[in-house]
Amino acid sequence: MTAPTTYRIGGDLEVRRLGFGAMHLRPRSAEDRAACLAVARRAVALGVTLIDTAHMYGWGVNEDLLAEALHPYPDDLAIATKVGIRRTDSGEGWRHAGAPADLRAQVDEALRRLRLDRIELLQLHRLDPGVPLPDQLGALADLRDEGKVARIGLSEVTVDELAAARAVVDIASVQNRYNLLDREHEPVLAVCEEAGIAFLPWRPAAAGASGTQSSQIAAVAKELDATPTQVALAWLLAHSPVILPIPGTSSVAHLEENVAAAALPLTPDQYDRLNGLAADA
Repeated sequence: MTAPTTYRIGGDLEVRRLGFGAMHLRPRSAEDRAACLAVARRAVALGVTLIDTAHMYGWGVNEDLLAEALHPYPDDLAIATKVGIRRTDSGEGWRHAGAPADLRAQVDEALRRLRLDRIELLQLHRLDPGVPLPDQLGALADLRDEGKVARIGLSEVTVDELAAARAVVDIASVQNRYNLLDREHEPVLAVCEEAGIAFLPWRPAAAGASGTQSSQIAAVAKELDATPTQVALAWLLAHSPVILPIPGTSSVAHLEENVAAAALPLTPDQYDRLNGLAADA
């Protein structure tokens, strides 16, 4: 089975389908920082053209690091970031921040940290239950009209929430948890396929496999001389042309392993065997 290697987010932003999630790049020392910079630079050297970050990833640290590593950016590199969450000193350590003024401030902060004039893909990290949806998405639409944002995406939404959002503004992407063994959001993926919306699964590797599931994934990996993680990523790429996996790591070796999964061909039999694991997940 040969899967398409690229996808046009929003119909016009062409990226390679296997991207890089930068959330693990949060250095705690000078040595860590050098290693994180090396990972980001290696991702681009390997041909990655979509990097996902967020305000929440280190509360700006991740965005700063990507700019240090990669600016000035290659012409074909798209950086997607997320807003809508603010840090707190109590509880979970964060709160929803979907008020228009807060979203606007976070976008301005992201532009400054990333050293960009425009964010190619801005995703709402979580819908704020305390702010009317038209107000949240209307603010992002205004920012798009002002040229600060090119495309708007969502994260962790249901089918109904996606439909409500699309009634307000064009949605270019959805970022939900999804992998070989965790297909809770299959209905959302189906909507994305029908509408031509990019689907960026976070936690794309199939963690938490049972003994039987693990052995079946390992068997396919052995047949392909690959790793189980590579098999899980290859399955995602084969499963739907709108899926853009964004595996994350802080290791150059793991990064190289992940990127190599884009060239891993599954036979129809291997795909079917893996696909059947969902019933046991």
